[in-house]
Amino acid sequence: MRLALDTNILVYAEGVNGEARQQATLEIISKLSRASTFIPVQVLGELFRVLTCKAPLSPKAAQTRVASWHVSFPLIETSTSVFLSAIDLAVQHKFRIWDAIILAGAAEADCRLLLSEDLQNEFSWRGVTVVNPFSENRSELLARVLNL
Repeated sequence: MRLALDTNILVYAEGVNGEARQQATLEIISKLSRASTFIPVQVLGELFRVLTCKAPLSPKAAQTRVASWHVSFPLIETSTSVFLSAIDLAVQHKFRIWDAIILAGAAEADCRLLLSEDLQNEFSWRGVTVVNPFSENRSELLARVLNL
């Protein structure tokens, strides 16, 4: 099953929000298939911003961290069709455009899940369901992906 990762998942994996969250996130990521887990390019841009503003890392250090994610998972490009779908999503469901780009990219890449703690848990759009991997009521689909 194909899935995509939202920015907060990578931010947590980088340890920005503490060691406990980092360990939980790294455990989840370690169980994901590298071939069927995708990162929207928008996520890498947001990660760079968080690493340079909140972490804070130097721009060079943040560039290195972003590059490591870039080579670890396939990327979802922000194409014209992704952008236009994101605008529809933002208008119809009142998403912020940057979140809409991530969800629209996941849909374009035929992902079934988008792992995110920031978006509405269990919101579904065009075949993609947003799943909070830290929710106490873990999604059955995510449990299958993680072999739990």
